[in-house]
Amino acid sequence: MPAACLVAAVGLLVAGALRLGPVVTALATVALVGGAIAAHARLEALDATALRPLVGHEVTRRATLLEAPRPTSTGGERALVRLARGRGAGETLLARIPGAGAKRTRAGWAGLEAGDEVVVGGELQRLRSWDAWARVRGAHAVLRVRFARPTGGRRGGLAGVVDAIRRRAEAGLDGGLDPPEAALARGMVLGQDERLSAAARGDFQRSGLAHILAASGQNVMLLAALALPLLAAVGLGLRGRLAGVLLLVALYVPLAGAGPSIQRAGVMGAAGLIAAIAGRRSSRWYAVLLAAAVTLLLDPRAVADPGWQLSFAAVIAILALAAPLRDRLVRRGVPRGLAEATALTLAATLGTAPLLAHHFDRVSPVSLPANLLATPAVAPAMWLGMLSAAGAQVATPLAHLLDALALYPLAFLAWLAHASAVLPGAALTLHLRSVWAVAAAYAVPIAVLLLRRRLARTVRNARRAVRQRTLGAVVAVAATLVAATLASGRPGPATKPLTISFLDIGQGDATLIQDGGRSVLVDAGPPDGPILARLKAAGVTTIDLLVVTHDQADHEGGAPGVLAGHRVGLVLDGAAGDRTSEHLALVRAAAAAHARRIAPQRGQVLRAGRIRVDVLWPPWPPPDPGGDPNQRAIVALVHVGRFDLLLPADAESDVTAPLTLPPVDALKVAHHGSEDPGLPDLLQRLRPRVAVIEVGRRNTYGHPTPQALNAVTASGAALYRTDRDGTVRLTVTGDRLRVVAHG
Repeated sequence: MPAACLVAAVGLLVAGALRLGPVVTALATVALVGGAIAAHARLEALDATALRPLVGHEVTRRATLLEAPRPTSTGGERALVRLARGRGAGETLLARIPGAGAKRTRAGWAGLEAGDEVVVGGELQRLRSWDAWARVRGAHAVLRVRFARPTGGRRGGLAGVVDAIRRRAEAGLDGGLDPPEAALARGMVLGQDERLSAAARGDFQRSGLAHILAASGQNVMLLAALALPLLAAVGLGLRGRLAGVLLLVALYVPLAGAGPSIQRAGVMGAAGLIAAIAGRRSSRWYAVLLAAAVTLLLDPRAVADPGWQLSFAAVIAILALAAPLRDRLVRRGVPRGLAEATALTLAATLGTAPLLAHHFDRVSPVSLPANLLATPAVAPAMWLGMLSAAGAQVATPLAHLLDALALYPLAFLAWLAHASAVLPGAALTLHLRSVWAVAAAYAVPIAVLLLRRRLARTVRNARRAVRQRTLGAVVAVAATLVAATLASGRPGPATKPLTISFLDIGQGDATLIQDGGRSVLVDAGPPDGPILARLKAAGVTTIDLLVVTHDQADHEGGAPGVLAGHRVGLVLDGAAGDRTSEHLALVRAAAAAHARRIAPQRGQVLRAGRIRVDVLWPPWPPPDPGGDPNQRAIVALVHVGRFDLLLPADAESDVTAPLTLPPVDALKVAHHGSEDPGLPDLLQRLRPRVAVIEVGRRNTYGHPTPQALNAVTASGAALYRTDRDGTVRLTVTGDRLRVVAHG
C-alpha cells in the first residue's frame, strides 16, 4: 500500500508541524491511512468490469441512457448509457457517435432523454485520456456507435419516477418559452445546458456567468428559500418545514443530474437541515468536510473533476472571505445588501480563478461586475423556473403562465452575458500548467496576507498599521500575478493552448503546429499559394522547424518564400539530393537565410519546446532515389503532451502499412485524399478522432476521391476538408480537443 504509507507520512509531518499531541496525531494518522485504504478498495470496485475481453470487437446491446445525448466539439454526439443485458450488464459505457457518422446515426438518438432504452451497436474501445470525465462518471469503456434503435421502453423503479418528474418539468419549461430562453431555463433549473447554442454557452463562459448554468449550491439555497415560506403557508411547523425541504433536496439532486457540484450542495444542505431538525447548531465547515467525505466515498476520482474542485473552492473561499469582505465594505458605507452580494461574488471569484486558469485557460476580469448585475435576476429566474417545473407536474397551463413571467429575467441574463462577453479583454488567456502552479497561485497570496497580519499586529502606530495593510494588499496582488506568470512557464502573457492548423493554401499541404511560443511548419504548399498570409494570420514570425516532406511543388514550392520572410531555425529537407528547380530554389533560400538544413533519417527525433517530431520514414539513403517522390516522403508522428498527430505527406498505405503506428488523436489523410485501398485498414489501426484532407478547390486530380471519403466516414473520425471548410484549426488543452473550421 504505497499510497497509504505516503498518506501516513504526510499526516505525521502535518501533525508535527502543528505540534499536535500524540493521541491526536495517532488518530489523525489512522484516519488518513484508513481513508487511503478505503479509497483504494473503492477504486478497485469501481474499475471491476466484465467488458475487457470485448474491447476491440463489435457488440450489440440493449442499454438505458443515463443522460440526454449532447453534441461534441468534433461534430458528433455522446451520452452515458448503462447496459441492461448480457456480459457487463449494469456497467456504464460512453456511447459516442463520431462526427462523420452522426448524420447517419443521429436518427436513432432523436428525441431520446435520460431513462430511455435503446439498442446500440458498434465497436467497443478502451477509454482514452480525453475520456477522464466519463471515467469519473463510472464509464468502463467507449462504444463507437454504428447504429442506434430506440425500443420505446423506459427504466422503472425510483429512477423511473425521477425520470417522469424530469420529463414533465422539461415540458413545463419548454412549453411557455422560446427555444433560447427555454434552453437557458433548463440550464439554470435542471443543470441541462446541452440545448444552449455554442455562441450562448461561450458568452456565459467569457463573462464569468457560466456557474449559473450548472446545478450547484445556489440552486439548493434558492430551493430552500422558496420552499420554506410555501410550506409554512400550508400550516407546517418548523420541523415539518425543514423535513419537507430535506425531502425536496433529496429529490432535486438526482433531478438535476447528480453531478459533483450538486452532490456537494445536497450533502451540505442536508447536513444543515438535519442539524436544524435535531435542534443543534450546525457548522458550515463540518458540512463542507462531510460533503467532501461523502462525494469521495461514492467515487474517489471525483477529486479530479473540475466541477467538484470548483464547487469546493468557491464554497471554501466564501466561508473564509465573504464575511470579512462584507464587514469591511459596510464599514466604508456600502449598503449591506450590495456589500453582501459583492463579497460573495468577489470571494467566489478569487477562490476559483486559479482552477479556471488551470482547467479552462482563462480568467474573466468582467466576472465581478457581470455577476453583480446578474444578482437581481438570478433568483427570480430560478424561482419562477422551479415553480414552473413543479406546476407542470399537475397543471401545464400554470407552468406556461410562470414561464411567461420568467421570460423577462431570463432574457436579461442572456443579454447581460452577451454584452459582457463582447467587451475588450472580457476573457484573458492564462494557463497554469501543473498542480504545483495552482498550489502556488493559492499559497503565495495566503502566505503574504498572513505575514501582513502578523506585521500589522506588531505595529502600534495606527498610521503605520494602515500603511502596512495597504502595502500587504499590494504585495499580495503582485505576488499572485508573479506566481501565476512563473507557473505559466514563461514571462509576460500566458501561453496559448496547443494549436494545429491545417492551412487552406489550395492544392497542396501546409500544417502548422504552435505551442508555447514554438512553431513547426510541415510543408508550405505551392509556390503561388497564400502560405505567407496564412502564417501572418496565425501570428508566426519565427519557425523553429520547417519540414519539407518531399520534392514536389505542392509541398515545397512555398518554402523559399517562408525562408525569406521568417526566421527559421532548422530545415528538415525531405528532398535532399534532388536537383529539380523547386528544390534548388529551396537550397538557395536556406543558404541566404543562414538556416541549417539536414536530411531525414528514420528514427530521427526533433524537438521544439514540447513539440516532438518522430521521423518514421524514409530511411537514409531513401529508397529508389530516382523514382516516385511520394514513396520517400517524410512520414512524421508529432507528439505534444498526450496529443498525437500523424502527418504522412503523400505516402500512402503501401508505405505506412508496414510502419509501427500507435493510435492517434488526429490524422492528415495522405496524398490529398487520393484513392488508397489500404486507407480503411490504416484508419482502423490509428482510430483518429479527427481526420483532415488538405486539398484545393476544383482541383484537376479528382481529390478527394469517393473511396477516401467513404473510408474516413466509415471509420467514425470527424472529417474536415480544406477545400470545403477552409483552414481547419485544432486547439488542445489538456485532454480537451476543439475543432474550428474557417471556411
